[in-house]
Amino acid sequence: MDIKLSQCFIAVDDHDKALAFYRDVLGFEVRNDVGFEGMRWVTVGAPSQPDVEIVLEPPAANPNASPADKQAMAELLAKGMLRGVIFSTDDCDAAFERIRAAGAEVLQEPIDQPYGVRDCAFRDPAGNMLRFTQRRAG
Repeated sequence: MDIKLSQCFIAVDDHDKALAFYRDVLGFEVRNDVGFEGMRWVTVGAPSQPDVEIVLEPPAANPNASPADKQAMAELLAKGMLRGVIFSTDDCDAAFERIRAAGAEVLQEPIDQPYGVRDCAFRDPAGNMLRFTQRRAG
């Protein structure tokens, strides 16, 4: 049996800002842009990974979420408390410079970690933490 990641979800509060970051800064391609019942989902992915997609969705997109739950999710997103994702790169320092130059909030400059990677971290426009890791040789 072969099980692989197909999609993951990142909550965003402004799809246009998210697109400007994920498409224009990170270089992801837009694979789908769907509106339904007043909500919008945008699917993006790295051109080098056609079978893996990131769905940029509203916080608490579940139609069964109560108004209080939706408000709580929006507040957590605004604080940067929702989990982000970790991307791999072959050049952490170049990724850092490109993303910083685009104006993203820096959380951590590139550093060699004791567990074998060099990584850096940013917040996306919605406040999600994103890490960019490069495996170190050796």
